[in-house]
Amino acid sequence: MSESRLFRFPKPQWMNSANTRTAGVYLSGALFSLGFFFFVDASTFSHSAKNGSEVHIKFVDWIPGICSSLGMLVINSIEKTRLSADSFSYSGSGVAWKARLVLFLGFALMAGGLAGSVTVLVLKYVVPEYGFPTLYFGVANVVANALIMLSSVVLWISQNMEDDYTYNLAL
Repeated sequence: MSESRLFRFPKPQWMNSANTRTAGVYLSGALFSLGFFFFVDASTFSHSAKNGSEVHIKFVDWIPGICSSLGMLVINSIEKTRLSADSFSYSGSGVAWKARLVLFLGFALMAGGLAGSVTVLVLKYVVPEYGFPTLYFGVANVVANALIMLSSVVLWISQNMEDDYTYNLAL
């Protein structure tokens, strides 16, 4: 066993296949679309005639989802190789430091989106003690942001898997 490994157990072989990478990308897309489905469902229900309350989804409810989506975009725009880049290997100095900073900002956006959705749930729906048809608007917001965050993690892991069949062509 290699001495440079962090864990004692070896990585499974199925994690190196191209099919696993493709399945991870599709799973990430399914999680992302399911998250937005929950929120759009709650948004359309809040403005329908079936909503029996005076509470509706406003722009404040959309802000956490926007933050989580921007965080997902930022995180998945960074390659894993940039995080451990040497100082002059990618045309410039401090590439690894810059990539880590941008990755941190992306995770901060996503964590802020999730925390914002929990805050909206508590302040707008739980504290005034609304019933469950109205409480669903806040719960759907939290579920949507959690699924967007999970989708981002799955996509980043699946896109940055090392594959034996991938060729790096450099001139």
